[in-house]
Amino acid sequence: MELYHQKVGCKGSKASIKEEEIKLKPVIAFDVGISSFLTFFLSTPILAEIRERDWCNVVTCHMDTAQAYVWRLQNFVIGEHILTPSLENQTAVKACAISACGNFAVIGTAGGWIERFNLQSGISRGSYVDMSESRSCAHDGEVVGVACDSTNTLMISAGYHGDIKVWDFKGREQKSRWEIGCPVVKILYHRSNGLLATVADDLIIRLFDVVALRMVRKFEGHVDRITDMCFSEDGKWLLSSSMDGSLRIWDVILARQIDAIQVDVSVTALSLSPNMDVLATTHVDQNGVYLWVNQAMFSGASGFDSYGSGKAVVSVKLPSVSSKEDSEECRDPDKPVVNHSQFQDSSRLDRQIPDLVTLSLLPKSQWQSLINLDIIKARNKPIEPPKKPEKAPFFLPSIPSLSGEVLFKASDSSNQETGTKADEAGKTAKGPGSPESDFLKQLHSSAQMNDFSAFTDYAKGLSSSTLDMELRMLQIIDDDDEHEPEARPELHSIELLLEYFIHEISCRDNFEFIQALISLFLKIHGETIRRQSKLQEKASRLLEIQSSLWQSVDKLFQSARCMVAFLSNSQF
Repeated sequence: MELYHQKVGCKGSKASIKEEEIKLKPVIAFDVGISSFLTFFLSTPILAEIRERDWCNVVTCHMDTAQAYVWRLQNFVIGEHILTPSLENQTAVKACAISACGNFAVIGTAGGWIERFNLQSGISRGSYVDMSESRSCAHDGEVVGVACDSTNTLMISAGYHGDIKVWDFKGREQKSRWEIGCPVVKILYHRSNGLLATVADDLIIRLFDVVALRMVRKFEGHVDRITDMCFSEDGKWLLSSSMDGSLRIWDVILARQIDAIQVDVSVTALSLSPNMDVLATTHVDQNGVYLWVNQAMFSGASGFDSYGSGKAVVSVKLPSVSSKEDSEECRDPDKPVVNHSQFQDSSRLDRQIPDLVTLSLLPKSQWQSLINLDIIKARNKPIEPPKKPEKAPFFLPSIPSLSGEVLFKASDSSNQETGTKADEAGKTAKGPGSPESDFLKQLHSSAQMNDFSAFTDYAKGLSSSTLDMELRMLQIIDDDDEHEPEARPELHSIELLLEYFIHEISCRDNFEFIQALISLFLKIHGETIRRQSKLQEKASRLLEIQSSLWQSVDKLFQSARCMVAFLSNSQF
């Protein structure tokens, strides 16, 4: 157990004992509070954060060990109590669970015995016995898993021979029982929706509704032993991995597979972050933890494509551990490439529905960074300037490696002079008021056609730093030509941007993106607008339309808040 490895060497040297003799045997199962950082990588969170600071909040089962150990994660030390089942013929502890309140721990043994302990005192609080069994125990065979519901009302246990039992948590009486028909190897319980997922030797994942006491879903697709399962935080997805190298995502509501990938090295364990944006996996003979990004969280709703749907499985490579490997994988022709160009933005309708406000379908991080760009720049600012190397060579090398790639290429002076003259001629032909960047070109062309849809799509494709740079390039630094707006082409571009904002707000499209862009625009050009009377008229018009739109949106929010408050206080 890694929690105790920091002081094992010191204690062993003081007692003249080898470090291997102090360490416990390998951990085969454990439950831990949700606020700990280990749950993100290793297992499904157990909601025991209420009491985790008062006493131990981690319970572990070890290989061929007849006791369960408790740990205090806050101090990274082992607890003062050892949970030992009250049996004469003790067998190894195979499963454990912590109650939702954090006061109790339930452990199951290889002999079918299930017992409940108080975590604060370590005292036994009773055992669960099925009188219909041939001997005094909970299951006839090994206890594969135990789980507790969110209200300390039910306790669920699974036996190796395929029997799933639901017990009264306090009274310790059996309430119901299911027979799967084949040996059970793993169970997973989601407290929010009350669903129990089971894995059997027939490679079928079955979902049981513990409240309704019946089976509700069955998922088939794996062709080898299923190694791990994981529910999403909202309980709508179920992720499963297998020794066949596949990782599948099942939609619990639609009862079908929504994604599937195949990796070269089989997945042994997986865990999805509470925000559902990152998936962590471990693999056979691999010491590291591999991280996968959820495409649905970082692209539009229709801007990504799943790897496999239905029964399709697509082979992908494991995430790389260096940027060099990542760049090589990007050039790999065998790697599946997600084509984003085939998806079109469907948020802009030919005829806008009255009083309908649409969103841009952009990732939340993209438009939020526009508002907090100053904070991001301050956070990313280096603490100290780069230091000069101690032994820097006098001559810089012309090749970075033995591959023969030339770093500095000699440029032809004649070609350079010709290019310079051509650029100067082009600038003269364009005139001082012509747009220079693609951003301004798109803005001017859209204004001429009175259709800003192309400009909106172009702006949505730019990064936050690029948008900030484009807007700051229009900033007027000096005030020499304050009374001559015609000599200021930047004022014309600022006026077009105000017209663009008025048009987009009137159309009620891309609401959150336009609001973030207006916030950044006013932060940069607010002083310029205040000094120019012509721009003040446009800004007043923008304020009028913005106020009208926000009143309608706030009215919708207020209706939703009232409905939620009414349903929350109702007694059904």
